Amino acid sequence: MELALFGVIGAITIVAAGVFSKKLGVAAPLLLILIGFGFSYIPGAPVEIEPDIILLGLLPPILYSAALNVPVVDFRRNFSSISALSVILVLVTAFITGYVLYLIFPDLSLAAGIAIGAVISPTDAVAATALGKRLGLPPRLVTILEGEGLVNDATALVLLRSATAAIAATVSFWGAVGDFAYAVALAAVIGLVVGIVTVFVRTKLHDPILDTAISFAVPFIAFIPAEHFHASGVIAVVVAGLYSGHSSGKRFSAQARISERLNWRTAQFVLENGVFLLMGLQVSTLIGDVQEDSLSAENAIVLGLLMTLLVILIRFFFVGPLLIILRRRAARAERRQNRFGEMLARLRARVDLSGNLLARTDRAQRVYNRRQVDIEQLRAEGFGWRGGVVLSWSGMRGVVTLAAAQSLPQSIPYRPQLVLIAFTVAVVTLLVQGGTLPALIRWTGIRGTDRAADRRELASLLDEIGEAGIEVLESPEFQLPDGETIDPAVIERVRHDTLLSSESAWERAEHGAGVDGLVHSPQRQYRALRREVLDAEREALLEARSTGAYPSRILERAQTMLDLEETRLEQIDNPSGT
Repeated sequence: MELALFGVIGAITIVAAGVFSKKLGVAAPLLLILIGFGFSYIPGAPVEIEPDIILLGLLPPILYSAALNVPVVDFRRNFSSISALSVILVLVTAFITGYVLYLIFPDLSLAAGIAIGAVISPTDAVAATALGKRLGLPPRLVTILEGEGLVNDATALVLLRSATAAIAATVSFWGAVGDFAYAVALAAVIGLVVGIVTVFVRTKLHDPILDTAISFAVPFIAFIPAEHFHASGVIAVVVAGLYSGHSSGKRFSAQARISERLNWRTAQFVLENGVFLLMGLQVSTLIGDVQEDSLSAENAIVLGLLMTLLVILIRFFFVGPLLIILRRRAARAERRQNRFGEMLARLRARVDLSGNLLARTDRAQRVYNRRQVDIEQLRAEGFGWRGGVVLSWSGMRGVVTLAAAQSLPQSIPYRPQLVLIAFTVAVVTLLVQGGTLPALIRWTGIRGTDRAADRRELASLLDEIGEAGIEVLESPEFQLPDGETIDPAVIERVRHDTLLSSESAWERAEHGAGVDGLVHSPQRQYRALRREVLDAEREALLEARSTGAYPSRILERAQTMLDLEETRLEQIDNPSGT
């Protein structure tokens, strides 16, 4: 009964924090840590959570839901940045901080120090991306932060496992390197197989409830076998999520995509924020576990602050050279692309291209076109030194640091103090860096996407896909599956509905939102009138429901149809969701 009461209070607290965070301009995780910290000193409120509950029960769905929303194309374009931050930076941070702790604690082995370094090395993308999206960071910067947060957890956890084995002298250095490579490679294969199989199975299910049930199981289907074979469950989950999200546009129905998006956003909101609330609730418990005779809690917190400063400095010194290297690589890529284009032009100029050579030339042309688009997009989304400063300051720690710290072996000397040090790093980075990130973004003057340019690009895209739809209507061979003759009035109505979204998007692009000319346009008048009709239909539906004139299942179907139509009109008027 007491546990149920805590659950209800926790759910209410999470929702309330979500509401007030928008009004206060502060990320919900930051508020929840402070609220949990206050609750932790209420008698009976402190809780002690088994680390496996977070690492095995909560982390897989959190990472999967995040991976679903990361575009694979953007992930591929920024793979160099993401891999450098999520692998190299984690290893560098773990070894430097581990060596410092090894020097500070006389009874701590180097392997144990590296294990603690692995705990405090991975960043948490929740607070950074939540703030970044709301404050309008460039999409490329948000993608890098999201990708780093997805992959660096795996690097840290695999390194933690290898360092823990080294404490017991059961693995050599090269054995640890081999274990790391094995864990990543096998996990990627398992995640891809799980993604392919589960997407295939879900395409055969035409019931949204069954599809949602399978979707919720996917992260665990990927995580469990990967961990069983001593691979990285985190990598397996991320790969499965990336594949599922990438395949959804082609393989799933619109209803399945709507259901999955809504259900996973809800689950992600509850799980992520619930973990941050738990972080705050454990403060008093962690402090109480510290034995004063070896090292006081106050001194452990001071060391935690020292480690916080160290990880921040390491990130700053790493990101600067990284940006220089990436800029030089981009310049080399452009030069290679120019040579590639010249070679293709010479091949195209030949008049004696045989069938095989022509086919290979066409493939090379497609590769050239894709690379050219990548180069142009990366050039357009470059963020310079301002983005580098924001990226350096967005190194907040969080969920994995908390859970991994509590999974440390009991035999490690100073274990309670080390757990408190790791917890201090997580909380301070979240509160200090997360709390000051909005001010830093304003100070640097970094700009996100150009909304006017986005509106023009959206209108162009809708034109392009609309033309493909109109071609179907104008095709003389087009007919319904049963060969039925089509009324010309019906064709004209479908044509009008097809052009509606494109025309509305161009109005927004040319006039902007809220301009009188746009308000009084025929398309806006049409949508306003259609909403009035929908309101009247909804009132009639409610009246029919109150009188009980129709079965509930019929009323529910009619309600769904009205909801979908209203959603469509809302997307036309407000495609960005703001």
